[in-house]
Amino acid sequence: MTDFEVLLAREAIRELPLRYAKAIETRDVDAMAALFAADARFGEHGTGPDACRRLMADLMADSLLAVILVTNHLIEFDDADRARGEVWALCYAQSDAGFVEQLLRYEDRYRREEGTWRFLHRKHRLWYGDVRDASPLEQEAAGWPASQVGVGDIPLADDRFREWWEQRTGGGAR
Repeated sequence: MTDFEVLLAREAIRELPLRYAKAIETRDVDAMAALFAADARFGEHGTGPDACRRLMADLMADSLLAVILVTNHLIEFDDADRARGEVWALCYAQSDAGFVEQLLRYEDRYRREEGTWRFLHRKHRLWYGDVRDASPLEQEAAGWPASQVGVGDIPLADDRFREWWEQRTGGGAR
């Protein structure tokens, strides 16, 4: 690969974890499935895009809010169509079970298919996970710009989250 081709490939691969995080945030199983190679395996859910959809639908069934902050991303090329990498991330997630914070590292393998880079395999390696006693998402609405403290407009724009939030807070705003 030329230096220019390496730069283009590296940038395309760097977008994969960002798009993964967006698919988790929006609970978009189709967007998630599009990120993986056609023959990617998903354990007991099977192989391929439909297996990815089944896995993600199961994982996100009780997700009210999940945000993944993608950090340090190291990419190493095996050849012009295969690479591997490490991505560190912080995850904040709210479900009916509680509010969870995780520090994790993904160990990834990437493959280019028909000119598009995709995940071939993604291994979730947990550094720690913590359930908070009190969820920061059970506060009143912040009412920005009047207050910087409280639940913001982004989660409240999500119908599923807002319904959960209103049941717990009565929909209060500052």
